[in-house]
Amino acid sequence: MDTRHSRALITVVVLCFGGLSASLTQTLVIPIQGELPQLLSTSASNAGWVVTITLLAAAVTMPISGRLGDLFGKPVVLITSAGVLAVGSVVCALSSTLTPMLVGRGLQGLAMGFIPVAIALIREVVPPEMANTGIAAMSATLGVGGAIGLPLAAWVVQTFDFHALFWMAAGFAVLLLVGLLTLVPRPRDAQGGRVDLVGAVGLALGLVAVLLGVSKGREWGWTDGRTLGALVVGVVVLLVWAVFELGQDEPLVDLRATARRPVLLTNVAAVAIGFGMMAQAIVVPQLLQAPVETGYGLGQTILEAGLWMAPGGLMMLVFAPVSSRLMTSVGPRLTLALGAGVLGVGYLVAFFLMDAPWQLLVASVVASSGVGIGYAAMPALIMGSTPPSEAGSALGVNALMRSVGTTVASAVMATILAGSTGRSGFELCFAIGAGAAFVGVVITLLVPHVHQRAGAVAEPASARA
Repeated sequence: MDTRHSRALITVVVLCFGGLSASLTQTLVIPIQGELPQLLSTSASNAGWVVTITLLAAAVTMPISGRLGDLFGKPVVLITSAGVLAVGSVVCALSSTLTPMLVGRGLQGLAMGFIPVAIALIREVVPPEMANTGIAAMSATLGVGGAIGLPLAAWVVQTFDFHALFWMAAGFAVLLLVGLLTLVPRPRDAQGGRVDLVGAVGLALGLVAVLLGVSKGREWGWTDGRTLGALVVGVVVLLVWAVFELGQDEPLVDLRATARRPVLLTNVAAVAIGFGMMAQAIVVPQLLQAPVETGYGLGQTILEAGLWMAPGGLMMLVFAPVSSRLMTSVGPRLTLALGAGVLGVGYLVAFFLMDAPWQLLVASVVASSGVGIGYAAMPALIMGSTPPSEAGSALGVNALMRSVGTTVASAVMATILAGSTGRSGFELCFAIGAGAAFVGVVITLLVPHVHQRAGAVAEPASARA
């Protein structure tokens, strides 16, 4: 391997480590979720915000960070995101009450903006023949970090004080900062322009209101005034925001570009596939941990459940090079459709095989393989239809759509399981997950053919420097 390819490989490894570090914060507190009221001296309802605020912050920051990467340069945004992750993790590590913990968790959520910007940077600095594999691996970190985070966090809290979770995250962030500053090239890729502050605030308010209503609907009640009010206000704000953005010369999100058929349909497919991915992440652990006395539960501890789920998460990374080869041979559109189809098959396996941990392991591995294939193909479809100057923003919107899918899945699955008894609720969840995945297949097949590979869209910036 020559020097250029060696440097490119190191760049991809560092960026993937950053993606893993950011995404594992999404599941970092799951093992201690039931203990958070006691640990933070607050109510169970208030403690739920420790999870919710991270998801909301991540959803808001991804399209905004993508646009900032286009304006000021992707390396600047990546280094800033790593710094925010470090600060947020330290704040959490020093917190024993609710308010500072929420501040730290919100900052950790903001660090999720690292992922779409890193994907866009890979296209610029990695040789075209390596770009698909790099993009596939980086995309996989969205799922891998969350999957690895569960057993890792369970082990940490069983061995140390819960603050060790956040010191660990801070350590990862510091290592990431060192890697970004010393090993990752920093091309002069800033496009310049004006920051659409009004658009950023409008998007943030609208998204937070809608996602808040969706995520808290089961807790508050779907017909509760708070839930309906949040959803209505969020939709109205987003509609006003869209009208405002269409009138801007330098909008935060180019809605006309996102309305192009390849981009629009890929983003719609992202919602469906994101829904399918999150459904298994919620349902399978609950089934594994349910008491045997229920007649359907498998009686596993949190750590054991995490270990049964971990191979599925690793499969997402294993299938990154497979997805790369598929994108090269048959194109990203068919690769995404295949990934969604495999995800759906995984849910069908779970529907019929849910009587032993090893059976759910098989189902999780199949479903996660589909996620690994599909998630890698989405950025290629987006970048194949987007000029390099808008890549960060477009990828941020795509990541947001996946986040919308996972948030909706979380609410739907929790509502179904809370309203059902016995095995039937889990079977319904698996059936809905399969249906969402197969809907993703249909939508993807409607996407117009993308002729160029993601890695071939533009000359790498490293070659221009």
